[in-house]
Amino acid sequence: MNPINKLKVLLVLCFMASCSYSQNYSVADLKIQGNKKLKTAFIKSISSIKPGVALDSTVIKQDIIRLKRLPSVSHAYYQVFHSKENECNVFYNIEENFTLIPSLNIYTTDNDEFAYRVGLYEFNALGRNIIFGGFYQKDIYSSYALNFRAPYLFSNKLGLAVNLQDLTTQEPVFFDNTSSNYKYNNKSFEVLGLYEFNFKNRLELGINYFVEDYQYKFGATNPDVPQALNVHKWLLKGIYEYNKLDYFYQYVSGFKSQFNFQYVTSTNDMLPDFFIGWNDFFLFMRVGEKGNWANRLRMGLSTNDETPFAPFSVDNNLNVRGVGNTIDRGTGVIVLNTEYRQTLYEKNWFVLQGNAFVDAGTWRNPGGDFADFSKKNNVKVYPGLGLRFIHKKIYNAIFRIDYGYGITENSSKGFVFGIGQYF
Repeated sequence: MNPINKLKVLLVLCFMASCSYSQNYSVADLKIQGNKKLKTAFIKSISSIKPGVALDSTVIKQDIIRLKRLPSVSHAYYQVFHSKENECNVFYNIEENFTLIPSLNIYTTDNDEFAYRVGLYEFNALGRNIIFGGFYQKDIYSSYALNFRAPYLFSNKLGLAVNLQDLTTQEPVFFDNTSSNYKYNNKSFEVLGLYEFNFKNRLELGINYFVEDYQYKFGATNPDVPQALNVHKWLLKGIYEYNKLDYFYQYVSGFKSQFNFQYVTSTNDMLPDFFIGWNDFFLFMRVGEKGNWANRLRMGLSTNDETPFAPFSVDNNLNVRGVGNTIDRGTGVIVLNTEYRQTLYEKNWFVLQGNAFVDAGTWRNPGGDFADFSKKNNVKVYPGLGLRFIHKKIYNAIFRIDYGYGITENSSKGFVFGIGQYF
């Protein structure tokens, strides 16, 4: 670049900086560039910057982070240009994701367990960040679900989610230091209201009507444990999220906390009314140019009934990679997942990422006390290694392979395959 062009660039940058941070400037217009499927009107409706408001770089940066959180956006950035007198035009530049995404999850262990889930979701229906899709699951038995989620359906703060599920699995039931296996079916219909207070805080409230059906298949029996149950239930659900995450393609930084609380009513004394609550804490840190340290801590409690149908499970897909498919249950849980992600190769749209992880968890036995968390039989520690194959321009197009190896008592080992990061 010749000296004259360098000078021009420097002057433009200096002017943009003065526009961006001066309290004397207002916004003449907000212009959107680069979007194709995502509607311009939708982007403007969820943006805090509007024509006529004071130009504020902090508000603009929050808008950009909000846009980068949308499934339809792979990256976003802004520019500010002088318009007239004390006014500036603000440009939001959008790099879109491909959003019609198939999903695949496969779980195996050294006990020859095998299960899979395949699905198809559109993450930007009608160009308005509406998520719609479903999945089919084979885990000995067949299951399916349909999901609809529109966070900004009614306004830039108010939305709706509707979920329909028919889930059937083979579930272990634990009692008298032994276990049996049941065919478990859960048919449910759920409606949630979604409300975004501000950039960092959002709330979900709703109700779920479901029917649980247990049918004994094989294993130990006990006269006090029924071999068949069919129970109609109502579930009240609340989710509160505090989110300060920022995204740069495959990298994440920041903190997020998500609290879930549910109260379940029952029509059967064998499965009494109960509450369950848990909080997920996420902490992500950038390490150099190509590293990312990711952490998730889950802490949860439920009503401490002495029941073989306790709500917290130990499972490959949920919390501990390599442990197996629902190998135990409890009425309390503490799980820490920590992993270091390193970009090994990056070329245009493709990224190869490696990771080293440790998944560790412990559970409270049904009817037990807090001392159960320290008992060696309840503690599971599984270190492991994995690979991520990432497409930067397709939402959540991360194919992962993880291998977890247990180092605590009576441990197993196994592969976990899936779409998307584990957490």
